[in-house]
Amino acid sequence: EVQLVESGGGLVQPGGSLRLSCAASGFTFSNYRMSWVRQAPGKGLERVSAINRSGGSTNYADSVKGRFTISRDNAKNMLYLQMNSLKPEDTAVYYCVLGWYDGKRGQGTQVTVSS
Repeated sequence: EVQLVESGGGLVQPGGSLRLSCAASGFTFSNYRMSWVRQAPGKGLERVSAINRSGGSTNYADSVKGRFTISRDNAKNMLYLQMNSLKPEDTAVYYCVLGWYDGKRGQGTQVTVSS
């Protein structure tokens, strides 16, 4: 059974940092592209970032480019999202996705950016 379990969310002040993690199991992690999406209160899903199978190619939404960094550890079946210079508009539930923005998601982790 495919499982994606996100962690690392929380409450942070504007300008702060968080590192999200996604533990993957039930499939051959290194064979799949992976991504992060988010959903702010009252809004639809928004693409955040994606990474290819090897980790050598990444993609970012304009809204997070230069502030967020996606990475993966295929030996550990882990996906990460380092988020720096966080803004209130980054407040959302963040989901790990199996595939390039479109696929099975985990249960999500809440990120709240507020002073």
